[in-house]
Amino acid sequence: MLNPPMANDRARRESAVIERFLESPNEESFAEMFRIFTPQLVAFFCSRGCELTLSEDLTQEVMLTVYRKAAQIRDRSLFRAWLFKIARNALCRQYGKQSREVETVDVENIAGRLVASTNKPAGTPAFEFHHWMTLLESREREALTLRFVEDWEYHEIASAKKIPIGTVQWRVFNAKKKLAPHLKARQISAREAA
Repeated sequence: MLNPPMANDRARRESAVIERFLESPNEESFAEMFRIFTPQLVAFFCSRGCELTLSEDLTQEVMLTVYRKAAQIRDRSLFRAWLFKIARNALCRQYGKQSREVETVDVENIAGRLVASTNKPAGTPAFEFHHWMTLLESREREALTLRFVEDWEYHEIASAKKIPIGTVQWRVFNAKKKLAPHLKARQISAREAA
């Protein structure tokens, strides 16, 4: 922890740098401010569970926002609080993105390896493929088959089925989302067998 004279000196230097930047926002004054606040922002993000590379990316995003919107600050004495509010907002957006990410699989790569054949015994990839397809609703199964087995484009499926292209894309997405856990388990067991 910093002793009081060092903390006061640091606060005075920060204030002077902030004031120079707010009075004359140019590359030189911003670079000086960037040098002071970048380590603090990286530490802020790291202390909240972000990896170093993500922390650095978020820090750059925050500093870009500060550079672009510094003229909008009303009370210059609250600059530091404003800066870290931008950082908190960036972190909330990042968490929001992560919570919306849904694991899917790339069926295009799997379809070629799992070519269906009726004369193969149970336990083969073709058998598993047929089993996985039974886990889907008929409309999802049809959309997935047309898209990845028959190699149709989304707009072709939409036109043939007389449904919006977004509906086709949604059915394919849902099907991939439903199959993801089964295909992941298959990959893990294949790795363990090797």
